[in-house]
Amino acid sequence: MKALLVLEDGTTYTGESFGAAGETAGEVVFNTAMTGYQEIITDPSYTGQIVTMTYPLIGNYGANPADVESPAPQVEGFVVREISRIASNYRAAETLDSYLERHGVPGITGVDTRALTRHIRLAGAMRAVLSTDEFDADSLQKRALAIPPMAGADFVKAVTRSEPLVWHEGLYEELELAKTETPKPHYRCVAIDCGLKHNIARLLVHYGFEVTLVPADMSAAEIEKLDPQCIFISNGPGDPAAVTYVVETLKSLLGRYPAFGICLGHQLMGLALGGRTFKLKFGHHGANHPVQNTATKKIDITSQNHGFAVDPETLDASKVEVTEINLNDRTVEGIACRDTRAFSVQYHPEAGPGPHDARHLFARFRKLVSESP
Repeated sequence: MKALLVLEDGTTYTGESFGAAGETAGEVVFNTAMTGYQEIITDPSYTGQIVTMTYPLIGNYGANPADVESPAPQVEGFVVREISRIASNYRAAETLDSYLERHGVPGITGVDTRALTRHIRLAGAMRAVLSTDEFDADSLQKRALAIPPMAGADFVKAVTRSEPLVWHEGLYEELELAKTETPKPHYRCVAIDCGLKHNIARLLVHYGFEVTLVPADMSAAEIEKLDPQCIFISNGPGDPAAVTYVVETLKSLLGRYPAFGICLGHQLMGLALGGRTFKLKFGHHGANHPVQNTATKKIDITSQNHGFAVDPETLDASKVEVTEINLNDRTVEGIACRDTRAFSVQYHPEAGPGPHDARHLFARFRKLVSESP
């Protein structure tokens, strides 16, 4: 079946449909990871976006119930150079094609993803419509232009949970780290769920936290009633500046509890500390981004997925330290409070997918909590 991808500037890509038939819309971004497409597809941070994979062959190891970062796919659409219609892996439960079809996510294959990626790098991430129903490019372009832009959009409300949940699941036994004894939970951690990836919760459990996931709009007073010993702020989609309710909650909690933020959680912490955020031209999406610690000069290769960044010029240097920077574009990748027990990183130390270079940050969080009065 024919499929059409039309960007808001009128650039058009023709290919074949896979996954679900129909029409979808969102901001087009590209991801440079070679593997981990199922984790990418189910990452809530991609809500509102159509993801293009730069690696040319996608789907060869199929899909399975274990390698998900949320209960269902979160991407609006999926773009690949070549989809593998056959799944060849002992863990595969179905093909990627059938997985996306079952969950109602349209995909397009046969696209020159190198050309599309280059166009996004030059022109920036932009809105688009992917359709198997209509092939009038002008009409689809108009619909793309009618989509609300990512800047100013609050997608957290669409992906956060409605009720608190105590999370018990640790790392899978097949993973090397899970072969060591998982610590008994010692520290009560309230995790503000802005679109939390499952592997973050698994690692918090693995490192000795008793994890309670709470809705993003839960107030500071309600969180205090849960008697936490520390606060975690999760990843999530959209513009951090639009998630004002979490920022206000953090203003009340920071300094009173040890805190750790990842990705959107990092941006929200930056806002709560008086900084500002800005939209990146095409974002950072992939499993191979080098990040340098400003003190030790050590470099970690990291997994990333974000379209916004904290502006270092707006942070009060007497209160907030920039701890890590991205070596590709020098954007802020980590901050730490000088007078409170809080730190955050822009990248994803939990991987899923990606390298495990930065997994030590969970141990750092545990140490921070253990040394707190």
